Amino acid sequence: MSIAVYIAVMAGVTYLVRSVPFTFFSKKIKSRFFRSFLYYIPYAVLSAMTIPAIFYSTGSMVTAAAGTIAALILSYFGAPLIVVALSASAAAYIAGLIF
Repeated sequence: MSIAVYIAVMAGVTYLVRSVPFTFFSKKIKSRFFRSFLYYIPYAVLSAMTIPAIFYSTGSMVTAAAGTIAALILSYFGAPLIVVALSASAAAYIAGLIF
């Protein structure tokens, strides 16, 4: 029974989060500052959720840092996502073997 309640609450919250902005913002937002703020929110939230997970996923800060550095370098040079992910995993694995 509690799972059904959890799912109902989750559905209600998800609906409210998606419908409330349409209720309050019926016209196009003209403020350049506010539009740029809203543009960067998904990137900020994704970073805030991902970065801690990266550093606590391996159990060692050295291996996590090695994978992160590899991923940042490859993504800076425009490598495809699968290449970045596999290379970061390989770098973390190799760093774990070395350290």
